[in-house]
Amino acid sequence: MRDLEILTLNNNNISRIPVTSFNHMPKIRTLRLHTNFLHCDCHLAWLSDWLRQRRTIGQFTFCVTPGNMRGQLVVNVQKKDFVCSGQRQAAHCSASSITCPSACTCSNNVVDCRGRGLTEIPANLPEDIWEIRLEQNFIKAIPPGAFSQYKRLKRIDISKNQISDIAPDAFKGLKSLNSLVLYGNKITEIPLGLFDDLVSLQLLLLNANKINCLRVNTFQGLHNLNLLSLYDNKLQTISKGLFAPLRSIETLHLAQNPFVCDCHLKWLADYLKNNPIETSGARCSNPRRLANKRIGQIKSHKFRCSEQYLINTVEEQCFMDLVCPEKCRCEGTIVDCSNQKLSRLPSYLPEYTTDLRLNDNDISVLEATGLFKKLSKLRKINLTNNKIKEIREGTFDGASGVQELILTQNQLESVHGRMFRGLTGLKTLMLRNNLISCISNDTFAGLSSVRLLSLYDNHISTLTPGAFNTLVSLSTINLLSNPFNCNCHLAWLGKWLMRKRVVSGNPRCQKPFFLKDIPIQDVDAKDFTCDSNDESSCLLSPPCPAQCTCMDSVVRCSNKGLKILPKGIPKDVTELGSSVSIPKLTLFEVAEATPVALHCSDILLFTCSRTLHGNDISSVPEGSFNDLVSLSHLALGTNPLHCDCSLRWLSEWVKAGYKEPGIARCSGPDSMVDRLLLTTPTHHFQCKGPVDINIVSKCNPCLSGPCKNNGTCNNDPVEFYRCTCPSSFKGRDCSMPINACIQNPCQNGGTCHLTETNKDEFSCSCPLGYEGERCEVNPDDCEDNDCENNSTCVDGINNYVCLCLPNYTGELCDEVINHCVPELNPCQHESKCLSLARGFRCECLPGYSGKHCETDDDDCVGHKCRHGAVCVDAVNGYTCVCPQGFSGLFCENPPPMVLLQTSPCDNYECQNGAQCIVVHNEPVCRCLAGFAGQKCEKLITVNFVGKDSYVELPSAKIRPQANISLQVTTDKDNGILLYKGDNDPLALELYQGHVRLIYDTVNSPPTTVYSVETVNDGQFHSVELVMLNQTLNLVVDKGTPRSLGKLLKQPSVNLNTPLYIGGMMPNGFHGCIHDVRINNELQDFKDLPQQSLGVLPGCKSCNICKHGICRSLEKTSVICECHPGWTGPLCDQEIGDPCLNNKCLHGKCTATNFAYTCKCTEGYSGMYCDKKNNSSNPCRILKCNHGQCKFSERGEPYCECDPNYSGEHCDRACLPELRGDPVEVIHKEQGYTSCVTTSKVPRMECHGTCSNGQCCVPLRSKRRKYIFQCADGSSFMEELERHVECGCSKCL
Repeated sequence: MRDLEILTLNNNNISRIPVTSFNHMPKIRTLRLHTNFLHCDCHLAWLSDWLRQRRTIGQFTFCVTPGNMRGQLVVNVQKKDFVCSGQRQAAHCSASSITCPSACTCSNNVVDCRGRGLTEIPANLPEDIWEIRLEQNFIKAIPPGAFSQYKRLKRIDISKNQISDIAPDAFKGLKSLNSLVLYGNKITEIPLGLFDDLVSLQLLLLNANKINCLRVNTFQGLHNLNLLSLYDNKLQTISKGLFAPLRSIETLHLAQNPFVCDCHLKWLADYLKNNPIETSGARCSNPRRLANKRIGQIKSHKFRCSEQYLINTVEEQCFMDLVCPEKCRCEGTIVDCSNQKLSRLPSYLPEYTTDLRLNDNDISVLEATGLFKKLSKLRKINLTNNKIKEIREGTFDGASGVQELILTQNQLESVHGRMFRGLTGLKTLMLRNNLISCISNDTFAGLSSVRLLSLYDNHISTLTPGAFNTLVSLSTINLLSNPFNCNCHLAWLGKWLMRKRVVSGNPRCQKPFFLKDIPIQDVDAKDFTCDSNDESSCLLSPPCPAQCTCMDSVVRCSNKGLKILPKGIPKDVTELGSSVSIPKLTLFEVAEATPVALHCSDILLFTCSRTLHGNDISSVPEGSFNDLVSLSHLALGTNPLHCDCSLRWLSEWVKAGYKEPGIARCSGPDSMVDRLLLTTPTHHFQCKGPVDINIVSKCNPCLSGPCKNNGTCNNDPVEFYRCTCPSSFKGRDCSMPINACIQNPCQNGGTCHLTETNKDEFSCSCPLGYEGERCEVNPDDCEDNDCENNSTCVDGINNYVCLCLPNYTGELCDEVINHCVPELNPCQHESKCLSLARGFRCECLPGYSGKHCETDDDDCVGHKCRHGAVCVDAVNGYTCVCPQGFSGLFCENPPPMVLLQTSPCDNYECQNGAQCIVVHNEPVCRCLAGFAGQKCEKLITVNFVGKDSYVELPSAKIRPQANISLQVTTDKDNGILLYKGDNDPLALELYQGHVRLIYDTVNSPPTTVYSVETVNDGQFHSVELVMLNQTLNLVVDKGTPRSLGKLLKQPSVNLNTPLYIGGMMPNGFHGCIHDVRINNELQDFKDLPQQSLGVLPGCKSCNICKHGICRSLEKTSVICECHPGWTGPLCDQEIGDPCLNNKCLHGKCTATNFAYTCKCTEGYSGMYCDKKNNSSNPCRILKCNHGQCKFSERGEPYCECDPNYSGEHCDRACLPELRGDPVEVIHKEQGYTSCVTTSKVPRMECHGTCSNGQCCVPLRSKRRKYIFQCADGSSFMEELERHVECGCSKCL
């Protein structure tokens, strides 16, 4: 402190000042000591002399004790007046000579232990102390309750120590503490609740530590805190709401922290803008576009998230995990490694992973690497769509927290309990789409928590009894799409499915044939028989040696400390893995410990045993071991062997003498991957197509072209290969230029400079807008753009351009365009322009529409002119030009004595709310749903919706030979469809979606038959019951009849009891019954007596549209939407070719819109080419297309045209023609809302020319009602007129 100039000690409790206190402060010029408790005895006499020598410092320093000195300035007291009573003592600071620690000084309730080399906080301090100073020691921890007994403490300073551990209750009970100084330590985390009791705290210094995360409730309760310093820590983010409890905060220090300014820190920028209390200049460290920018000055929208930084809080525990596995994507606690062509599990996963996604990869074996032992938070593993054939024992050790394991779409052929060891908390296990053929009773051992198990689409035909006994929590199991053989081996499953309350999806039998497609749980126990059907996919496993583990034909005894081969190895073993110590074995080791890995095995000269394990060998030339006459053991494991035809000799060689222990596996080609060299049949080693150059080049490296820049490659026995380089390059592979700048490595116009010290090195001077070692990077200038109003930033070179939305302009899109200024006003026809926040709006005058009021509305669309009047459009209105004799605004008044046309529906009464329409001038009733008949007088469809709904058909005519048919639709599994009388034995019901027929008499056992078909899919199904010659047959959907067989006697049914449709609860019926017929007689529900509640007519459908779909418009109105090729109100009129049934006799029919014309062959004429021309007749050369040739008074031929045709050759017609599209939607304004027709309307107009001064006008029109749907939700119906016949008539 030799450079200290200003020292402020006023307003403290100082009573003594040792004589050497200021000796090391030669430059001090300001000293404040006033307002202390100085004891002016002989020990303070030096201070009076010291202050007199420095008159400008220490002013207003007064004595407080002893009493005779109180209030005197220390600088004015004479030296003789500074007296000590009693024996002279050495001057020292002491609070209590009894309890003050020997390493500290105590005075006026202050304990001073600064710089005393302490390693722990001293105990047994005076209980009434106010302040303790422990800075500049070597304290590493603050133990529980370290200060709790000192209730009067106001200040604690433990700065500049080595504290890394603080007990959560270290400061418990210190309600008077107002200053806590902890800066300059090694604190990484603040324990939960550390500051909860410090309700009076005003100053908290945590700067210069290593804090990397703060819980959101770290500062709860610190309502009086004025200053908080977190300066110089390791904080990358701060939880939103961290500072919310700090109601009195005035100063905040956050600088020198590596903040990641992503979306999680946006709140802090907003907080600092609203509360400018951060005075240290906190800045961003990442991302690069925001680096070194002050947080409080960055716009909120620039705080965006990316996947590079993952900073989270899990269950109020702080952690940061910035390392994501290679080829994976990490977001929060989700690690997504899907679709990355991985062949094995990642070697590392973040500790707080909860969801691991490994689907769509090439993993074939799940190895026991201990990966999951540290992942206590892991809950879900997805391994869908891999190539998994094997799961090694112990793979899932430590994964007790995993709740969902998905192994769908893999190649597992067998599963056993050891595969799933460690998954004690598993709740969902998905094994869909595998090759599993058997489930044994130990397959799911240890999985007591599994609730959902899916074995859908495997090869399972048999399940070992008790296979699911260990799944005590099972609630759902999917066994569908498996080829179950329902013989005696599977009888237990039927009972188990009926006894257990689990959702199973009703798995079905595939064998034997007579049980095919029948649900297993519906099969009678006596039908599970093994007579001539004893097949089982679950065979007893051979014994396995006690020291080993066995899987299929593979026995593994590795790492068991064996000295000899174990006893009891199965006879059909194909692979034996062991680590047996055989004494006196001579072994030349070239395994992983060898510094140089082998790539190509050539000539070997070793004697007894050869270990090539763990190298890079893909091929072994034939005859490589010919000289090794004593070779008895060869280890080729963990090599990428390429097992094509060139390695066939090696397969035969190891099979001949079993010299390879069955460890070596093939790595290629694809068809040989993971096959064992020892056990794979020799004929599988085939050459198909070219071999990968990387494999061939292992024995001939020059094939891979290792020499760059036109270098020449030569094989070299020592260095593997040697390159002869051209003059401009050097290096082992000729990749290094002689002159680093010779190839101009600087891109984008950069200038290359050689370094002075090494010509092999260079640097690039980049033009503006580029950076990088070779000027290859064009930084995204849009990362820090100022484009406003949601405009799009387009990156350029050292700049960017803002693409504005339509309503904005300016370089930064910050100027709003006023479209309504006179020079930009887009509104037409004197409409009013209104400027909006996002554009403009034109208020149109009546009669105009469109975005710019540019359209003069055709008010004749949907006009009300009647009797063929012509509509003339006007602005916001129209005028009707009436035919002769008609009058009125809409020409609605006919001429006198003219009878008005009446409709055929006027005197035709449709029943039950049906609508009458005219079809071919005949009235037709459009029935509501459920009704039928010429006048909709019959009710043939009813909907059962009540709890106890049924229909009674009294005195049903059931004869000994009878037929009952009906159609049913329902989505329920169970219910009563039909039963005959209260005491009769006949019933037809739903049972688990099937139709069940029951015939139950008093004197004989009940007889039952089920339909194979299910009818609970919500679609209509036909059900037919036939009683004939002592038989009862059930037919569903016209399928194969299901018969009860020949009964002992003719079914006895009472002719006088009623027939019930539906029934009472609990077996009532919910659904629709349609078209009930008894002996082919349609039953009318309308004429029945009062039915039960909950029986409604119809089934929300109608059947009047012959070739179309029925659409409901209102509660009582429907409309038909016709299929292509059909038209008419009921879709019963076919849109045919006009030329069909044409009358052209000697000519070709040509279609024109909805009419046709005849093009006559030479020698014929007339409208239908029915008149033969006379060769001498002058009319032969005059062609009258639609008329006859006549002679004038002068004898000259001319054409007399047929009606509606004119012109010299009668070729100009007055015909109805389409206007625009054949059909279109009609728009109409209704009040203040816009309405359109719900169907398209044909638009026809009369076009053509007429002679004799006549005009082409409509002669016949049709009117039809159309529904208009409005934007405000309302609708209305209005008649529209279309022309169907045009002709020449008097001009209107």
